[in-house]
Parts: sequence; C-alpha cells; structure tokens
Amino acid sequence: MGFFLQRQKKVKPSTPKRDINDGIYTKCESCKEVLAIRQLNSNLEVCPSCGFHHRMSAAKRLESLVDEGTFKEINHRLFTLNPLNFPGYEKKIQKLMEDNGINEAVITGIGKINGQTVAIGVMDSYFLMASMGSVVGEKITRLIEVSISRKLPLILVCASGGARMQEGIYSLMQMAKTSAALAKHHQAGLLYLSVLTQPTMGGVTASFATLGDIIIAEKGAAIGFAGRRVVEQTIKQSLPDHFQTAEFLQEKGLVDIVVSRQKLKQTISELVELHEGSDA
Repeated sequence: MGFFLQRQKKVKPSTPKRDINDGIYTKCESCKEVLAIRQLNSNLEVCPSCGFHHRMSAAKRLESLVDEGTFKEINHRLFTLNPLNFPGYEKKIQKLMEDNGINEAVITGIGKINGQTVAIGVMDSYFLMASMGSVVGEKITRLIEVSISRKLPLILVCASGGARMQEGIYSLMQMAKTSAALAKHHQAGLLYLSVLTQPTMGGVTASFATLGDIIIAEKGAAIGFAGRRVVEQTIKQSLPDHFQTAEFLQEKGLVDIVVSRQKLKQTISELVELHEGSDA
C-alpha cells in the first residue's frame, strides 16, 4: 500500500492536448461537412457543399461590399454606458470590444459600392448577437441623418438577436427613434435598401430592418420577431420547416429579393444605379 501511494505521488497530472486541427478546420452549421477555415473564408463564409450562409463579422462584410480604400467610418467614438446598472454589463461590453476590435454592434460610415457613394451601416452578430442598445440605435439614426443631409442612398446590413435586455426601455426606444428617422429619409425621396442576414430577429426586425424601400435577404437567413418555439406555443400549431427563412418570407411578400452573398454587392449596386437613373 505504501509503495502504491508513493508511486501515485510521482504521477504528473495530465494536461489537455491541443487538437492539431484547432484553427484549421470547422464544421458547417447546416450540412455538418468538415471544412477548411481558409476555404470557408475565401468563399465569403458560405459553405461550398450546401450553400449555407454562416455569420459574418462587420469588418469582413464591409470588405466584401465596399470598394477598397473608400470607407470612412463615422461616430466610432460612441460608447455604451450602463444606464440601468445591470450587473456585469460594463465588463461584458469591454471584453467584446477587446475581442472584436470594435466599440459596438454596428459600424457606420460612408463608402463606395462599385463607384457609387452610399451611407452604409453593418451590424456585427459577434458583438452580443448584434443586439440593439442605445448606442446601436443612435449610430444608425445619425447615419440616416447623414444620408439625408448628403442626399445619399442608405444601405443597412442587418443581423440581430433583437433589443438588448441589459438596457431595458432605453433599448426599446431605439425602435421608434430609428423608424422616425427613416420616415424623414423617405420624405426626402431617398433610397433605403435593407439587407437581412443570418439572423435578423426581434426589435430590429420590428423596426428599421423591415422599413426598406427594397428588402433584400441572403439565402437561408433566419428572419422573424419571436422565435419558432414561442410562435408554435402561442398559436398551438406546428409550423413549416422553412418558416422564418428568407425564402419563406419572400413567398409571403415581406422580402423582395433573395440573393447569394456572392451576388449581394452587384445587386445593391444595380438597385442604386437604377434609382439614380430614375431620378435623372
């Protein structure tokens, strides 16, 4: 027994081994195919096997849409506070800022798409699921105001889990504020293209995301207000398998155009050019 205990003391605790595939391969969320991360990145985060459109950071999104070297960010110094003193909220925001290299869940600015100057905002689902708090709403509202003052087409690339619960009523107020700004934008006769991506849910869907003159959605994007389970429990009925997808909502008339990510830039460019041509 003494020998056994002595040998036990000499055994070093095992350490978890790092998988050699860490950072090299990933699995498609839809078809479960194992993909090389480099291959997925080069294909704009679209699975080459099944065509599923994975989430995309705002920085990569801007790179894929805006002409190189033309984007100028605005209002990037706006920071989220903690108006309700929600426990741990400030630390969570600080960590997200460090991890993602951005100050909030939306990047706004002026850039060119195939040579055409636009006001563009892109939401980032990697930043607290792109939930809409007071700063997100303020940045989008200011972008709309810049679009009006400079008479520019407005492009909002939406992706969100909804309103941000940590800010309570301050978050919900952003729905009315952004919608009111868009009403002025519409009165000015300017073009607003809303692009719905994976996923666009909650208060964002219930406000600026679905107020576009033309609503574009990426293939397969999940779009809705409440989640599928909540809807089923409310209406006491089973829903179609493709419920709350871009294709389903196009069938029902909410979405105007469903496109693949590879064709999104060209689609936006053509619509902007068509609108400017009609104004000439």
